[in-house]
Amino acid sequence: MINVSEKKTSRVIMIFEFRRLIDTNACSRIIREKRKVLIYGACVKDEHPEILEKFIEDRVPLAVCLEWEHMNMVGFKLATMMRSCMLEEVTVLTVDGSPHCVQLHMMVEECRKLVPKTGVNHYVIHEGEVIEISDKAVKTARYLSKVEKLIRAH
Repeated sequence: MINVSEKKTSRVIMIFEFRRLIDTNACSRIIREKRKVLIYGACVKDEHPEILEKFIEDRVPLAVCLEWEHMNMVGFKLATMMRSCMLEEVTVLTVDGSPHCVQLHMMVEECRKLVPKTGVNHYVIHEGEVIEISDKAVKTARYLSKVEKLIRAH
């Protein structure tokens, strides 16, 4: 990644290869070398480039939009990547509140069940703030009955 600063607006422009997870070789050289991937909701690149820039360091950035492809296809590709490349870490970064993005977090947790040695981190961006999300929160979000009980308890 190359960072170019513009003096007039003090805005940071990010230049890196836009790579979709689904189009990336499951065990490409860069993934084998880094063994850490950042799976991010494709809209993060346009909506929050400064946050994305911080997460890319030492990770291979791979864009996913579950409006473009089915989560089963992406999940199979990710599980293959995790197993074949012996990934150390998968980090997920999405916007908060998107029904497609919440599926991305759930899909990564399903992949972790298949390859449990891979570390997984979840983050969402809410009103410009990055919030770390526990795997327990991701699992709870799958069950509307549990969410309803939590709401009723408060």
